[in-house]
Amino acid sequence: MLSTLSSQLHFVKDIQQMDTTSVEPLRSLRDETKQGEKEAELGLDALSVALDNEEIRGKWHRRIRRQREPAESQQWDVLGCASKKMGRYFVVEGG
Repeated sequence: MLSTLSSQLHFVKDIQQMDTTSVEPLRSLRDETKQGEKEAELGLDALSVALDNEEIRGKWHRRIRRQREPAESQQWDVLGCASKKMGRYFVVEGG
């Protein structure tokens, strides 16, 4: 990541030295070489985990339903750090 940032900063430094009066400004910096596009490409290997969590149902209209894991929630005392409280509510002093 640092090498990519370094190369982008060198690119910007080189561009700043050129006359760009009639050139539209860049909207983003990205590697548009063949190797850069290949590295940014998503393949089946990257998507295999997501595809493994899908279930195909139906004979004519194949519907994909994603298997969802239940959300983990922590049990914590919301009012535990409050300096003042009244019942189930925080008390905020106005100033």
